[in-house]
Amino acid sequence: MLSYWRQYLAISPFYLIFAAFSFVPVFYSLYLSFQRYDGLGTKQFVGLQQFEFLWNDPVFWLSIRNTLLIWILSTVPTLFGALVLATLLHSVRRFKGFYRIALYVPNVTSIVAVAIFFGAVFSNNFGLVNAILGTVGIEPVPWLSNPWLIKVVIAALMTWMWTGYNMIIYLAGLQAIPQSVYEAAKMDGAGPVRTFFQITIPIMRPIILFTVVVSTINGLQSFSEPQVLFASNAANQNLGGPGQAGLTTLLYFYQSAFLDNDYGYGAAIVWAFFVLIIVLVVINWRIVQRGRKS
Repeated sequence: MLSYWRQYLAISPFYLIFAAFSFVPVFYSLYLSFQRYDGLGTKQFVGLQQFEFLWNDPVFWLSIRNTLLIWILSTVPTLFGALVLATLLHSVRRFKGFYRIALYVPNVTSIVAVAIFFGAVFSNNFGLVNAILGTVGIEPVPWLSNPWLIKVVIAALMTWMWTGYNMIIYLAGLQAIPQSVYEAAKMDGAGPVRTFFQITIPIMRPIILFTVVVSTINGLQSFSEPQVLFASNAANQNLGGPGQAGLTTLLYFYQSAFLDNDYGYGAAIVWAFFVLIIVLVVINWRIVQRGRKS
C-alpha cells in the first residue's frame, strides 16, 4: 500500500477538504446538540435537555408539519409529471434536444431568482396570476397570506424546479428499454395506457425508487424557497410568512442558530430532522420494494 503513496497524495486534497468542511462539522454539530452555546461564551454541557425541549416545542412540530405537507404537495406532482413528460418526449421525433434543454433549464436556475419570480407572479395585490384571474371576473386570491396557499406556492416552486431533473433521469431509463418489448405488447393488443402501467412502470421501478429517495431528501430540505419568498432575515424574523405557514424545519434551524444565536438548540433541530429524513427514506424504500416483489 505504501508503494502507492504518490497516488494517495494526488487525491488527498479532496479528502482533506471533505474532512475539514463536511466530516468534522457534522460530528461537531452532534457535539453541540448536547451543549448550551451562543457562539461566543463558554459551552455548557446539558445532556439531553435540548432534545427534551425540542420534543415539547410547538414551533418545531409546526415546522415538521409544514415541511411534510410541502414535501407531499411538491413530490407527488413532480415525479408523476416527470414520468409523463419523459414518456411524451421519448416518443417525439423532432426537436428532442430543444425540449430536453427547455425542461431542464429550471433546475439549473438560481433558487433565489426563481423564488423572487414566483413571489412576483403570486403577489396578493399585483401578481400576474391574480391579474389573469381578474380578467375573468375572479376576485384576487391571497396566495402569500393564506396558510394553505402559502404551502401550495412553495410546492409549485419546487415542482417547477425539479420536474425537469427527474424527467431527464426517467428519459434515460425509457431509452434503455428495448423497443421489441413495446412491439410485442402492441401485437398482443395492449393500448398506450395499458402499456404504460403494465410495462413501462414495472421496468422503470428501480429508477422510480431512486427518484423517490432523492426527491424525499431534497424535498424535505426546503429552505431558500420560503426564506426568499418572505424576505426572512435578521431585521425581519417573520419566518415562513403570516402565521409561520411556510416555516420549514431547516428555516427554523436557521432562526434558532443564526438569528437567536442558540447553536446548541439549532444542532438538536437538524439532528432530529436528520433522523426523520432517514425514517421517511426507509419507509419509501420499503413501499417501492414491496410493490416490486408483489
